[in-house]
Parts: sequence; C-alpha cells; structure tokens
Amino acid sequence: MERPLKYEVIIYWSSDDNAFIAEIPELPGCAADGATPQEALANVETIASEWIETANALGRTIPQAKGRLLFA
Repeated sequence: MERPLKYEVIIYWSSDDNAFIAEIPELPGCAADGATPQEALANVETIASEWIETANALGRTIPQAKGRLLFA
C-alpha cells in the first residue's frame, strides 16, 4: 500500500473543461480532472505519485508538504 499524500489539494469546477479540477499547488503543474470531485481527487493522487517518481528519477528536489496553504 502506498503512503497517503500529505499535500494540500484544491478542487474546483471548470466550466471551460466541463469537469472538476484537482490541483496540488506545492507540486508545480500537478493537476488532474474528473467528472466528480472524488474522481478528480483520485486522478490527482495518481498524477502526484508519478510527479514525485519522475522528480526522483531526474534528481530534482521534492517539496516538503507544508500542510494548509493560504490563498487570497
């Protein structure tokens, strides 16, 4: 079993995409969509694992999860 990701995920509706979008701000470019918020979350968890795996393979730094972020 994989470890749960500890990054904050933002989920919102996108009219342009006609889908829910889930983003992980601490992992640049890490986002996924889905027909439901739950599907978008499941998809972004997969993408985040692949993001981290790729960053490790390229020797890039993996950001530490900071917990709750503030956006205004």
